[in-house]
Amino acid sequence: MKLLRLAGFFAAALVVQLACAGDGTGVDIGNGNGGGDVTLSANVQPIFTSNCATIGCHVGTDAPPIGQGMDLSAGNAFSNIVGVQSAEASLLRVNPGNPDQSYLVNKIEGTQNSVGGSGGRMPLGRSALPASQIATIRSWIAAGALNN
Repeated sequence: MKLLRLAGFFAAALVVQLACAGDGTGVDIGNGNGGGDVTLSANVQPIFTSNCATIGCHVGTDAPPIGQGMDLSAGNAFSNIVGVQSAEASLLRVNPGNPDQSYLVNKIEGTQNSVGGSGGRMPLGRSALPASQIATIRSWIAAGALNN
């Protein structure tokens, strides 16, 4: 029984690693509650709320210039990122179905310069997001970046 649990753990770790590999396949890592659907409201917004929609960054209608005026707070994130042109690069902030061509993904992975962008890795001045959170965002985008 212990061997089966251990094998399951390694299989799950491999899926997360594949999802983070940046190959754009949108491997579904699930949402941690037994289901496979990653949603904006249940899975992605909590990441934005705790890491991005903070005072002085990406919150409120008067988000400072450092936040590019992009409000990532609940109820506002979708309209500010999905299908919206980035202010720093020629990519959309979120290109539904294509995480590798979404500037938001490049910013949180620290690859913004490779796509013609600028600035620092997000969240700025803080630790990088854990691979599992990046994989969740990638999964949501790969599934079409729905307002769900």
